[in-house]
Amino acid sequence: MSAVLIPPYTGCRSGGNSQTANPTVGTGGSTADRTVLAIKAKLAGHCGNTDRITNVGDADTKILIVDDHALLREGLQSLLSAQPGMRVVGTAEDAHSGISKIDSLSPDVVLTDLAMPETGGVDAIHLIRDAHPQVKLIALTFHREDGYVHAALQAGADGYVLKDDSRDELVIAIGSVLDGKKYLSPAICEQVIAGYLSAAEKKRLEPSWRVLTRRERQVIKMIAEGLKTREIAEVLSLSPKTVEKHRTNMMNKLDLHSVSAVTLYAIQSGLINE
Repeated sequence: MSAVLIPPYTGCRSGGNSQTANPTVGTGGSTADRTVLAIKAKLAGHCGNTDRITNVGDADTKILIVDDHALLREGLQSLLSAQPGMRVVGTAEDAHSGISKIDSLSPDVVLTDLAMPETGGVDAIHLIRDAHPQVKLIALTFHREDGYVHAALQAGADGYVLKDDSRDELVIAIGSVLDGKKYLSPAICEQVIAGYLSAAEKKRLEPSWRVLTRRERQVIKMIAEGLKTREIAEVLSLSPKTVEKHRTNMMNKLDLHSVSAVTLYAIQSGLINE
């Protein structure tokens, strides 16, 4: 049988347009652009494909489909059975029957929905992973929410594919997990990048001076305003020794090593305007 050709891909893509991830991200573009490219390079091979031919066609890959919608099961069975090197050995309408069929059919790959009655897909992934660690598991779902993605991967899923992805994308996912790789739908990959950038931006904007006590913030503000230790002590009704202690603690917490660094930090963080 002929091999399944996986199209060249080196990064996440959305809407069918490929974007090349450049692992040697360097000079051009904004910091955000360089960060996106760096993440895409890191995720290459896990999002939207590998960059080589996967010999699914020679492997007689056995697939089990677990989904509570009959039309979807039948459609997937027809679609994948027509794919060289793939054989749907069974289908199941719920997690329990799916797990029992794994014992009797020994599939190489299980495609499972996440939203099923009684035992859900995430619980099923847990159970299958514990009982059959050699089986490759792909969550096949409409759910794009981060919570579902995280839960499925934490449970032991090897791949996460959306039901509105193309047939080729599903074939690519199966080939990738058989190669021992994790796989994320391109749309989910873009979501991962967006989430990373959002978290990084939130962290960047989170005032680091929150680690300072109220008194330490007062001291840094006055240092930035040009007051000397004795002057700060008089304003705050403290001894110069106590002011020096607050100053040392503050500089250690913020990893600052000079009065000019303290002044610059106070200006950039907005403390000077408090």
